[in-house]
Amino acid sequence: MRPMELKPIAERFVLHWGEMGSRWGVNRTVAQVHALLYLAGRPMDAEEITETLGVARSNVSTSLKELQSWSLVRVVHLKGERRDHFETSADVWELFKLIVAGRRQREIDPTATALRECLANPAIADEEAGTRQRIEDTLKFIEIMSSLADEMLRYKPETLMKTLGVSARISQAIRRKE
Repeated sequence: MRPMELKPIAERFVLHWGEMGSRWGVNRTVAQVHALLYLAGRPMDAEEITETLGVARSNVSTSLKELQSWSLVRVVHLKGERRDHFETSADVWELFKLIVAGRRQREIDPTATALRECLANPAIADEEAGTRQRIEDTLKFIEIMSSLADEMLRYKPETLMKTLGVSARISQAIRRKE
């Protein structure tokens, strides 16, 4: 299969997504591979991804494995093809939910666990007075934000957009009155 020809806007999107990925702590190529699959809207094999992005085949393989571990990319098999092909969802809300769930599992939940362990440790009594309070405040904040995120992710996209729109209007009204 010939490499996909990226037109200027698609190329800009893929390159920018790679830059944003690196700012969010994601390898640049991982983000670019995901952006390419998202824009392609069809399954692509690793060779085509490699040729289209102009990156090393090993880098694409590693990127695909990482994207699969986040459930952002899945392997598909095409009739008459021996190679694995890869695709991602074209539904931005589904992708958002997967990213939030992955971040929560890898970052938020372990942090909450560590904070609970700190608070349960008898040595907390030997810490400075404000230390326990700041740890409790941080844990409470994480738990509230996690609960809010869980509720929001249960909504259908249309309901979530309406909720966010109402929330934005309320915030604007409050700022005007301040």
